[in-house]
Amino acid sequence: MSFRTRRSPPDFDTLRAAMVARHLAARDVDDPRVLRAMGTVPRHEFTPPDLAHRAYEDAPLPMQADQTLSQPYIVARMTQLAVGPGARRALDVGGGSGYQAAVLAELVDWVDSVERIRELADTARERLARLGYSNVHVHCADGFLGWPAGAPYDAIIVACAPPQVPPALVEQLAPGGRLVVPVGPEGAAQELVVIEKAADGSTSRRTDAPVRFVPMLPGDPV
Repeated sequence: MSFRTRRSPPDFDTLRAAMVARHLAARDVDDPRVLRAMGTVPRHEFTPPDLAHRAYEDAPLPMQADQTLSQPYIVARMTQLAVGPGARRALDVGGGSGYQAAVLAELVDWVDSVERIRELADTARERLARLGYSNVHVHCADGFLGWPAGAPYDAIIVACAPPQVPPALVEQLAPGGRLVVPVGPEGAAQELVVIEKAADGSTSRRTDAPVRFVPMLPGDPV
């Protein structure tokens, strides 16, 4: 007689707490608001079902439409760079699965998320609603144009790499706001750029780290 070993379902809460401690807090993510948000959002709900057991690895994961779910560290790092004290409105460009939008929703009052691929936008909208994120609004649109109807934004995060910083995103940034965007061509060196807008409307720019993202594509939704 043979017996099959039944696997216990993953303890996602424990795995998520370990991810925050080992891959975020032990590195340079030290904002308690961001650590709390990363420890709250159920990343396994944003992965394909067959990859849910890998959701709390510090690694990017493939998802539908040949896109990628960014690794937890880079999501946390970009969030920490973008969301300053008192931020209330955020724009998520290249929304993908909706995970970055959910993290932002734990920190601000209102999130607009822009995704060019209709399949991803529809799935993200349904997923976020099911998880109770009523303060996230998903739009299927060209990310290069941002979402002017919701501007100005205190924080803008871009999860795909344009060759240069889109002017529309800088324009939609509120005074005191921060834009975090990977910049550079596909297959070549990219850098994570942080742009901050002063009260008088002037901007400053600095580079945070080398990164690798999928390219940001212009044009009508597909």
